[in-house]
Amino acid sequence: MITSAPPVLQAHSLSKTYDSAQALVDAGLTVRPSESVAIMGPSGSGKTTLMHVLSGILPADTGEVQFSPAAGQAPLRMSTMDAEQRARLRREHIGFVFQEGLLLPELTALENVAVALMVSGTPRAAAEQRAVGWLAALGLAGFEQRRPGQLSGGQAQRVAIARAQVNEPAVVFADEPTGALDSATSESVLDALLSSTVSRGAPLVMVTHDESVAARCSRLIRLQDGRVVHDSAEVAA
Repeated sequence: MITSAPPVLQAHSLSKTYDSAQALVDAGLTVRPSESVAIMGPSGSGKTTLMHVLSGILPADTGEVQFSPAAGQAPLRMSTMDAEQRARLRREHIGFVFQEGLLLPELTALENVAVALMVSGTPRAAAEQRAVGWLAALGLAGFEQRRPGQLSGGQAQRVAIARAQVNEPAVVFADEPTGALDSATSESVLDALLSSTVSRGAPLVMVTHDESVAARCSRLIRLQDGRVVHDSAEVAA
């Protein structure tokens, strides 16, 4: 899908080096509302590094990432932020879904979702009310009091998706979110991830090795040796 809406993310001339290895080389990307963007490439091509730089987990060595948390808001420049400011930005405006879910095993499904709001100051009762709504929206009504060890892999990933969505972030990043699931469960989890993100107008940026998963996205980015070598949006344009 190609849209003319103002971008949520704009990245220019990104570079990142670990020791003597260049993970990103002059990489750039613009992400707009309601896009679902799959990032692919061989191991070591820079996929996860690009996601971490775009989301403010890592600072770029050179280049710039501009992030607009809300429509009409002037873009924020991540290069001007320190680690604490970027962490606050992630807590308040960015959602994450990881391959293993990374749920807290001692917490219930409800608590795992609510805690994403509580760390930003939302009172517990209000946080849990919103968490209940998101769990229900993702087909987990009745599972609120189960702990991760009492959930299937697909159910646990739905809890992780609810946690990522509960504060209605401006963008959601997913790193191999279906990589540990069987094909049938993968399909249902991907449906939940796409619908819960794109339907509310936010973009999804997803790292994947799976061509069938990438095919479900509206846009494909391919990396090679830290460079963006293919962008389906540019090809379509």
